[in-house]
Amino acid sequence: MLDVPFDPETRIISRKDQPPLIERECDICVVGSGASGASAAIEAARAGLDVILVDGLPSLGGQAVNSIIGMFCGLFTPGSDGRQLTHGIADEILRDLGATGDLHITRGGVMKVAMYNEIALGRWIERTIVAAGVKPLTGAIIRGVNLDGRRVASLDIATRHGDVRIKARGFVDASGDATLTWQAGFDCRVQKTGQIYGSQMLIIEDFDDAKRPGWDEMAARIRERGEHYGMMRRDGFTASFPGRNIAMVNMTHIETPLDPFDAAEKQIDGKDQADRTLVFLHNEFPEAFGKARIRAYGLPGIRQTRWIVGTHQLTIDEVRAGVKFDDAIARCSWPLEQHHNREGYVWEVFPEDHIHTVPLRSLTVAGADNLVAVGRCIDADSAALSSVRVMGPCIAMGAAAAHALDIAGEGSVHRIDISLLKQRIRANIQD
Repeated sequence: MLDVPFDPETRIISRKDQPPLIERECDICVVGSGASGASAAIEAARAGLDVILVDGLPSLGGQAVNSIIGMFCGLFTPGSDGRQLTHGIADEILRDLGATGDLHITRGGVMKVAMYNEIALGRWIERTIVAAGVKPLTGAIIRGVNLDGRRVASLDIATRHGDVRIKARGFVDASGDATLTWQAGFDCRVQKTGQIYGSQMLIIEDFDDAKRPGWDEMAARIRERGEHYGMMRRDGFTASFPGRNIAMVNMTHIETPLDPFDAAEKQIDGKDQADRTLVFLHNEFPEAFGKARIRAYGLPGIRQTRWIVGTHQLTIDEVRAGVKFDDAIARCSWPLEQHHNREGYVWEVFPEDHIHTVPLRSLTVAGADNLVAVGRCIDADSAALSSVRVMGPCIAMGAAAAHALDIAGEGSVHRIDISLLKQRIRANIQD
């Protein structure tokens, strides 16, 4: 037996003395805390439900914060005077970040976008989640999903602080890659051929904004000289935030595989691309960027990897036709933005009077009565998804999922009163 000296300031513990499983119950469990997941959690809690919000990262905010996306896209209709289509927490973010100078509405190409300070947005999400009474669980990885017939009964989750089981009446898959749906054993979709590329965002500082080239000049120079610097993507832009000596740079394309080892390698490759981008800026625009340096790398921005099989697949034809579904829960006018080749992307802009909608049936997982997917893992073909996976409609999807599960109760989200749901979310589906 070891002779262990007595230490009055510590105590000795052993794994065998700890509970093998920490169990928690709630009304709604949301997996993923990005724009769609945060919206779902806040809406559900404000509706009087007990909510647990789970995220694999050690902080909340998902890609909106941690990948430094920097722009709310899809909030407005096309044109410089576009009107706002999504409300709910979007209104609060625009108001609160605007009041502190952490949000700036500008025109990005032919679309109105809201640039934001990702640090301020992260704190806003944290404070609002706590104020709503949502219980967060971060650094949490789903290891298993337990089913009871057509219902998800509970999630088994690993954290560095111990294993957790969460039981809930309803679940929202806002994971981005349909993690909950996949782990539950339900069918999912992946790209049949080719690759959907993400972006490695970076923030630079110490540049001369007055001499920063315009988007068209920047894109033309990348097309002309990008190969010389080993840049994969042949387009991109920098966008500075008024009043801050920083600029967001989006000039990279990175593969986003589902294999864990490949994903780790591509994350490093993304930063290598970002470094080459800075060399390009130094050399090609020395007056503006000659002294610029990288202040921060975002986590890899992922557009599409794996998504659900719902009860309706939204198609590109429905998007182009602006179909107004009977069970519409979100509106969008964002262009078709397909990043399906290494060098660039397809950008198909809609007329100023165009609006397309997202049906609830594209969020409801086929075969599951109490599981709703939101964000970039809803059921749509690749082209259609490229328009509706941006933050504006994602916020609307999150709100709709929360209310659909609340209305369903112990029943099925496939058989709820759609008129009641539309009444609750009317601000997001009608002017």
